[in-house]
Amino acid sequence: MKNVIIALLLTGLTLTANQTLAAKPGTTLDKQTATAAQQQKLNLNKASIEQLEAVPGIGKSKAQAILTYIQEKGPITSQKQLTEVKGIGDKLAEKMAQYVSFE
Repeated sequence: MKNVIIALLLTGLTLTANQTLAAKPGTTLDKQTATAAQQQKLNLNKASIEQLEAVPGIGKSKAQAILTYIQEKGPITSQKQLTEVKGIGDKLAEKMAQYVSFE
């Protein structure tokens, strides 16, 4: 149940961010708006297993693999490095990048 609530919260945040940040014709995305979008993403390196499981495409085993990788090799700093985690390929890393940050 907790996982469902977390997933719904992340989905809600994403949808809100998308509507808020949607560029209207004739406007540009400024640095402040881009920073706000980045802040709403889940920090991959500080996330709990429950938070990681709420990310689309990530189950319990991949969430645990991410945490193990971070514990053994340090913070994940890029989408490319994320593909070094067992079970995460280019497509999944690209999908996850919408929901997580690598701070």
